Amino acid sequence: MKRILYLGLALVLVLSLAACSNTEKAPEENQEAGTSTPVEENKNEAGTEASDLDFAGKTLRVAGLDGGYGTEGWMKVIEGFEKLTGAKVEAQFEKNIYEVIRPEIQAGNAPDVIYNSLNQETALTETMIKEEMVMDITDVLSMKVPGEEQTVGEKIAPGFTDTAVTNPYGDGKTYLAPLFYSPTGLWYNQAMFKEAGGKYDLPQTMDEFLALGEEAKKDGIALFTYPTAGYFDTFTFAMIYEVGGPELFEKLMNYDADAWANEATPIFQNFASILDYVHPNTVAQANNESFTQNQLAVMKNEALFMPNGTWIVGEMADAQGVAEGFKWGFMPLPSIDGSDRYAYSWFEQAFISKDTKEADLAKAFIAYLYSDEATKAFIENGGAVQPIVGAEDLIEDEDSKLFFSIYSDGAKAAMGGWAAAPAVEGVSIADSLFEAVNSVANGDMTVEEWQAGVVEAATKISQAIEAQ
Repeated sequence: MKRILYLGLALVLVLSLAACSNTEKAPEENQEAGTSTPVEENKNEAGTEASDLDFAGKTLRVAGLDGGYGTEGWMKVIEGFEKLTGAKVEAQFEKNIYEVIRPEIQAGNAPDVIYNSLNQETALTETMIKEEMVMDITDVLSMKVPGEEQTVGEKIAPGFTDTAVTNPYGDGKTYLAPLFYSPTGLWYNQAMFKEAGGKYDLPQTMDEFLALGEEAKKDGIALFTYPTAGYFDTFTFAMIYEVGGPELFEKLMNYDADAWANEATPIFQNFASILDYVHPNTVAQANNESFTQNQLAVMKNEALFMPNGTWIVGEMADAQGVAEGFKWGFMPLPSIDGSDRYAYSWFEQAFISKDTKEADLAKAFIAYLYSDEATKAFIENGGAVQPIVGAEDLIEDEDSKLFFSIYSDGAKAAMGGWAAAPAVEGVSIADSLFEAVNSVANGDMTVEEWQAGVVEAATKISQAIEAQ
């Protein structure tokens, strides 16, 4: 449980730090480092024909974190890239890579490509962003994926290259390449729904969702549960997108108190409606010791839906008392008033050092990471999944195929988080928004009081920002 909670908190910090890196002036191109369009003579209307680029005799230095996915996938990808381009790749992956390569970076000899996401222990990536040491890779999106006909921009799933993480300077340009995503959404037992021979229709809209709550209530089944209140982070972020799109999301994440008091009202109202159908034991069990009982409620057909991430499958693999015929189902939030449906996603990042002497080769390598060949190598050697359209077609495990097809099935990716802000004693807008859910669910707080608390927190934080 602590691991999961840390993931949620880490995401907030990741995105806060990324937003903190916004500057009035975007980094200028380093012409000496070769950051112009890759190999202009090979440029055509469809983008750079990366598969025609000959990098024989060139050497690319790649450094990355040896993390949860291991390094075997990277080794396979590097092998494929070398065969395709004739280049040599010198790779170094360490569990403390930020400490290993920091002296090289300080000496002006940074690796060409670095796989080290935001929010790592020593904030290496945040520092490089702040010091404008990360290359603009917007043109990579128009390059053809090496060995394929589609461009990188066509391959990457919508939404992943227009976030505060990938575009940290707020200048409309991409600097960090999105890698290895993990979607979140609503989890359920397929056997309970008609898609798998069950009784209920799977709801598509919020009205249908709440109507199902009434129907299930007659059968003694709760519509909704949640592991702990902290799981409302990604659920809330996705709902914000559904209510007001990225425009409202940006306002709320930047502590716009007026937006929280007015435009955000439908968010609180929808939450209140959902919490009317919450499992009666949810709040009592929403803690570090008993949260799995809330998750088990879905597996025992005591509740129909809960917010969670893809780790739930492994976490509950050995659960006891599971209903006969149980099989995980996964969907985005129901749409609100016919709006798009969203599912929030976490993802990792890689980038090119602005001081690289092999910019064209580095960009070709980044482009190759989105090839079907590379995606399959990552999946088969560590389980990492690239955020590309159709990635699920390359996954053999049926459960994983279901989870990672959420965006191909019509859902849009919601991404982003709180903007950086100075600490205000006694104020946490995250606590005011998420942790207060328990009080609303058990009737100790009205939805109006809940919203007022968030507005108050946003007001104090925005005042602190203005006072800087």
